[in-house]
Amino acid sequence: MDRRVFSAGAACAVAAAGLGLSPLARAQKKPEDGDQYKSLDKRAPTEAPEGKVEVVEFFWYSCPHCNAFEPQLDVWQKRLPADVVLRRVPVAFRDSFVPQQRLFYSLEAMGKLDLHGKVFHAIHAEKQPLDKENLIVEWVGRNGVDKAKFQEIYNSFSISTKARKATQLQDAYRVEGVPALGIAGRWYTDGTMAGSMARAVQVAEYLIAEARKAR
Repeated sequence: MDRRVFSAGAACAVAAAGLGLSPLARAQKKPEDGDQYKSLDKRAPTEAPEGKVEVVEFFWYSCPHCNAFEPQLDVWQKRLPADVVLRRVPVAFRDSFVPQQRLFYSLEAMGKLDLHGKVFHAIHAEKQPLDKENLIVEWVGRNGVDKAKFQEIYNSFSISTKARKATQLQDAYRVEGVPALGIAGRWYTDGTMAGSMARAVQVAEYLIAEARKAR
């Protein structure tokens, strides 16, 4: 989803292509800075332990292409090397996105991220908006979560802080649309820059290797 477009029904930045890479795709030339990715003028903060390379996936639950990319991201995450850490960060291009930021971080705080994929399914397959607190609370309750405990966490200072930091990180990476990838606090790519999300993943793998060289 382009950050200039805010309706849930609008197209995201680019359709998330599959991760099955053809020989032609693998043979593409080395990614170029300013073309298929961009270097940040100022490093963005990272949370990965020392010696690890952090990859951030920026997403929005209501983005159809984030929904399409999510299972493919899961496949990629499972084959990432041990020194690479994937972190999901929900964006907020405007205030109406914040409830879904809080939803993600509340599920994380409660150890309920097994519901992460179900949120996408509820929005895109079942056509439930889940864009307001009352709708979110009712939905988590139907999925076996203690509603009172969830709401307490959802409205807590710690979740407000995490949502604010997520937006700050989004701005530090200068995210233009979602889904998008930030690598090692130094580089940014997305489907628009790379040409597809499959190619964006290839670009991220190249940048992970570059980050290793700098350690």
